Order: sequence, then C-alpha cells, then structure tokens
Amino acid sequence: MTTTHPPVPALATAPRASLWQPVYLRTELRRLVRNRRTVIFTLVMPPVFFLLFGTQSSYGTQSVGNGNVTAYVMISMALYGAMLATTSGGAGVSVERAQGWSRQLRLTPLRPAAYVLTKVVSALVFALASVLVTCAVGLASGAQISASALVLGALVAWVGSAVFAAFGLFMGYLLPAENVMQILGPVLALLAFAGGLFVPIDGGVFATIAKFIPTYGLAELTRSPLLGTSPSAWAYINVIGWGAVFVAGAAWRFRRDTARV
Repeated sequence: MTTTHPPVPALATAPRASLWQPVYLRTELRRLVRNRRTVIFTLVMPPVFFLLFGTQSSYGTQSVGNGNVTAYVMISMALYGAMLATTSGGAGVSVERAQGWSRQLRLTPLRPAAYVLTKVVSALVFALASVLVTCAVGLASGAQISASALVLGALVAWVGSAVFAAFGLFMGYLLPAENVMQILGPVLALLAFAGGLFVPIDGGVFATIAKFIPTYGLAELTRSPLLGTSPSAWAYINVIGWGAVFVAGAAWRFRRDTARV
C-alpha cells in the first residue's frame, strides 16, 4: 500500500533571500519620491530652517574653528535634515502595515535584516539629497568653512543619520499610520534641542542629560571637523548604542508584526 504525503508548501522550502535586494530598493525609492510630504521634509524644511536661524549678519564675521558661525548652523541643519529624511523614510512602514503590505512580505523569503537594510539604504538616499541641498544653500548664503571640514562634516551627517532610519522604522511599527510623522516631527525637534543640536549645551545638569539623548553623539561627531576638535569617546558610545537599540527594535517589531499572518 503506497503512502502519500501532502505536498510541502513552497514557503517552507523556499531559500532565504539575500540581504541585498535591488528590486525592492528601487520600489522603495519610487515610493519615497512620490510622497510629497517626504520630499518637503527632505528638501525644503532644512534649508528654510537654516535661512531662518543661520543668516544673521553677525554670524558671517564670527569665526568658529575652521569656519564661521553661519557654517556651524549650516552643518547642524544639514544633520537635522538628514535625520528628518531618514526618520520619515523609515516611518513609512506604518502605512505599509495599515495596507497589509508588511504582512504580505511575510509570505516571501525576505529576511527581517534585509527588510531593515533596504529601508535604511532608501532613506539614506534622501538624507544625502537633504545634506547636499542644505550645504549648497548655506555656502551661497555666506557660510565659510574649509573644504576638508565641509566634506567630513557632511559625510558624518549623512552616514550617521542611518541611526534615525532605524528609529523611524521602529516607531513606524509602534505608532498609527494616520499621524506617525505628526508625532515624530515634534519628537525629533525635542531630541535636537535636548541633545545640543540646535543650541550648544555648555555644562550643568542639562549637559549630563544630553549625553543620553540619541542626537547628542551625532551632533558632536558632525561638528567636530568644523570645530577642529576630536570627538569624545562618549559620542561614539552614544551613536553605536542607540543605533543598536533602534535596529534591534525594528527587527523585533517586524517579526512580531508579520508573525500574525
């Protein structure tokens, strides 16, 4: 008597996909380009903030390290713009959850790590555009900075903003799709103030608290080339520590959310 076994579902035998998914990455980039809110956050708000806060006539004559105060504000706003771009790019997962897209991904061989990597890379593309536009507006508006300090500061702001891509992805799984950026926008502003990105914190209890804010380490690392100083060890610990927390949280929420299919 022949025993027949039920066919094994294709999902159970399908090999796991690689971490690098170029087709999925292109899809993400097209989705971000079509999102007007993301484009405004990325390309409009950072240079507007710079023009509002960094173009006072006295700033152009006050020297700071390898540049002037206008350049100091420019670098700070470039980092803030990169943070906005990467956070909004990652937070788009909330809309995908509402539409059932994230649950659909569970039916594919896509790894959680590949999903997080694709989100981070696509968000970094928009962060680069934000940094370049803000720096271009800053240089045209009187920012004076050495070439090496400009390149290093912009590079750190761009690469370091990957931490906030993971942050946006993590928060996108926790917050409702209807108002995720309405919540994260003010949260980022508060983190920027508390971490010394908008206003330098010289000392006291607020300086101690600032060292534990996610924006503190990135602000110090980004401005170090301009100031001509070496970043403290705590700045690196801050960035690496929060980055690990956000990536782990995003991967955990992805597994938890899609496990319900």
